[in-house]
Amino acid sequence: MYKTIISLFLLASISLHAQKNIYESAKFNELSKSHKTLAILPFLTNLNLKDKITKEELKQLEEKEGYAVQNALETYFSNRKKKKKFSVAFQNIQDTKAILAKHNITYLNIDIYTITELSKILNVDGIISGNLDLTILLSKGIPSGFSIVDYFLGDANFGRIGMKISDGTTGKLLWKYEKRINKKSGKNTTVLIDRMMKLAIRKFPYEKERKREKRS
Repeated sequence: MYKTIISLFLLASISLHAQKNIYESAKFNELSKSHKTLAILPFLTNLNLKDKITKEELKQLEEKEGYAVQNALETYFSNRKKKKKFSVAFQNIQDTKAILAKHNITYLNIDIYTITELSKILNVDGIISGNLDLTILLSKGIPSGFSIVDYFLGDANFGRIGMKISDGTTGKLLWKYEKRINKKSGKNTTVLIDRMMKLAIRKFPYEKERKREKRS
């Protein structure tokens, strides 16, 4: 019984911390009322690795990490969409990549385009994008060796992830969620995204259950 109470307390604390890191625009409902489809972009990554590698190798690894998050988000949204949990659809990331490639937009130059430009090119109503700051290769997995003290104190931070949703027409920021990455975050990119979104899902603006709660 005691262990159950402690577990519930820790879960509630983690959930509350997640909500503190969430921003939502006061104009979200106004700007998103006609949203039907969102595109997921690869996350822009900044790696600060201890290993000595060339600048070219670093760029390739950063690109790989950014696409890993894009893939993990699509997997999460696809699984939840099957249960009809969202009020919007998400563009297939293979279509997103193909359309961007036709316009000569790559991971290396995508940041010079505005949200409105990208939304028009992709023919979507909004954009999901973000940033990664890492000291490890998350796609390869978080180091497994840690003590129980590390677990509860959340030590050994490996970076930070920031996810945002922007309106395609105005380019304005609608929603943002930031989270530290540590040994409690999950063993790899897929698990990290799954846990991150589960903590934030009741605050995710396109979640149908959340919308019903706001109306009631």
